[in-house]
Amino acid sequence: MFKGLQKPLEFMGFQGRYITWAACAIGGAILGFIIAYCILGFVVGLVVLAVSLCSGAALIFFKQKKGLHTKKEEHGVFIYACSHRM
Repeated sequence: MFKGLQKPLEFMGFQGRYITWAACAIGGAILGFIIAYCILGFVVGLVVLAVSLCSGAALIFFKQKKGLHTKKEEHGVFIYACSHRM
């Protein structure tokens, strides 16, 4: 919850922590474009930029749609030993 408005924080369809993910995806795409442009040329840089932005947006929208169900889950058998005697 965004404490100032008593509403969930949202910016251009991105909610809460996904705003930071979007900023990182955009920054990474721009950095990838600059590196690819310097090394391989403009067209390859644009391709890297487009692929990075599309894959970042798809990942964010997928995780945002799943919500809390995308949290890390441990699969396996867990045995909890009792640490005190009765």
